[in-house]
Amino acid sequence: MGQLTTGERQFACVILVVLMILGITMSVAGRFDPMGVHGTMVFLYSGALFWWIVTTFFGKEPDASRFACYYDHPIKVGVALTMLWAVFGMFIGVWAAAQLAWPSLNFDMAWSSFGRIRPAHTTGVIFGFGGNAIIATSFHVVQRTSRARLADQLSPWFVIFGYNLFCLIAVSGYFMGVTQSKEYAEAEWYADIWLVVVWVVYFVLFVRTLARRKEPHIYVANWYYLAFIIVVAILHIVNNLAVPVSFGHAKSYTVWSGVQDAMVQWWYGHNAVAFFLTAGFLGMLYYYLPIRAQRPIFSYRLSIISFWGITFFYMWAGSHHLHYTALPLWVQNLGMTFSVMLLVPSWASAGNALLTLNGAWHRVRDDATLRFIMMAAFFYGLSTFEGSFMAIRPVNSLSHYTDWTVGHVHAGALGWVAMITFGSLYTLVPSIWKRERMYSSMLVEVHFWLALIGTLIYVFAMWNSGIIQGLMWRTYSPDNTLVYSFVDSLLAMYPYYIARTFGGLLFLIGAIVASFNIWMTVRMVPAPDHASSDVPLVTEAYGAATSPAE
Repeated sequence: MGQLTTGERQFACVILVVLMILGITMSVAGRFDPMGVHGTMVFLYSGALFWWIVTTFFGKEPDASRFACYYDHPIKVGVALTMLWAVFGMFIGVWAAAQLAWPSLNFDMAWSSFGRIRPAHTTGVIFGFGGNAIIATSFHVVQRTSRARLADQLSPWFVIFGYNLFCLIAVSGYFMGVTQSKEYAEAEWYADIWLVVVWVVYFVLFVRTLARRKEPHIYVANWYYLAFIIVVAILHIVNNLAVPVSFGHAKSYTVWSGVQDAMVQWWYGHNAVAFFLTAGFLGMLYYYLPIRAQRPIFSYRLSIISFWGITFFYMWAGSHHLHYTALPLWVQNLGMTFSVMLLVPSWASAGNALLTLNGAWHRVRDDATLRFIMMAAFFYGLSTFEGSFMAIRPVNSLSHYTDWTVGHVHAGALGWVAMITFGSLYTLVPSIWKRERMYSSMLVEVHFWLALIGTLIYVFAMWNSGIIQGLMWRTYSPDNTLVYSFVDSLLAMYPYYIARTFGGLLFLIGAIVASFNIWMTVRMVPAPDHASSDVPLVTEAYGAATSPAE
């Protein structure tokens, strides 16, 4: 807070007072409804931040020398929150997987049933872990590639803390049974409205920072981050249009009906994969891979072709989730066709990343961090090929509703999203904390093998499980009756569910190892003159003298 000016501290206090009033209003209006509980949470969350600011309110005013450095304090908090959500979300995921093998692990309590902890897992991992990672790295990347400090100092804190307030409301709501029953969009109406406010501030901050850039060119990573911000906002608003039962209840009803609701949901759901779980993390890939490999991107033009291909093709692919439903056949065909076409821009980025490593394979051998990024690119290519393949209607007739889909999702989530995140964080953390290196390269190595082995066990178990499920469900006797009952298929899945739990547990242990390594790195003594050139180009627009590095 010492970096904020007096005016910024005053504005922060005003925002938090408004939020506390809003929290009290929600508590009073909701009374014994879950909305009332969330109102209390908003009040306590805002009150704690308000107290934090008040205790430092009369501290020393920051001087103009701060403009000679990038504004990395929000990034540091974002990294910490990323790892907290990683451990939480992955723990809940292992618990949910274990419940499928041992159902008694719900302990006969409603809040811990599979139907409630499963969305807590997906939200914790996708939005808590993944979202915080994208926000933190986008703040880092946009400053370095623009050679400009973030446009102001209060907005980044509003985005970080406001976004995590949304995640807390969403996850706690699931435990209480509050859900819209929309995949990856289960949070109710008031949480959705709050996320829109936060997201608009995020967009304005990012664009303002780009507008202040000291480089004439907008680096490709920023294109991907900007696409992530804009498209996710559009998807979120359209999919979550709903009418609440009343302003004192959490429950709402979507404005979409029947098959239109399903179509909008999977237009959202698949593009959430495209622009939340792909575009944002490709932004990481295109920045942190060249830095770690110490080689330029193989083809900058190919990265732009991939960007526009992904941006256009992905928008039409969501209907492949609805084969053999009431959705018109031409819409199903449209989704299937564009899903197959997506292989071109997707493999363009995966191939671009792997070709960048030409001449740097010795670094891959010796550097586990670079191995994380390399393996992420490999899994990205694998999961995008698999997704295009599974979108073909005859293949989908076997894979849909089976564990094959679960294996496909986690090949992308664990192999691509998590690995590129960990590789990026291992590159980012020593840089912004001014450390020579990570605390322990051996722990990075241990984490890599835990993550890779855990992912392979998980994915292969689900691939086998899913294909066996699909085949058992479609096996008929000569008299056209089903040979296997649904219970028979469940019994056949039992060893695979145990294997999945074990694979997820290995991945969770890896995340804990990473958290410890990052924490110990932060506690290390700063390296002398580390990255002295890592400073913005300061001009009179900042109200300060030119940077010494210029």
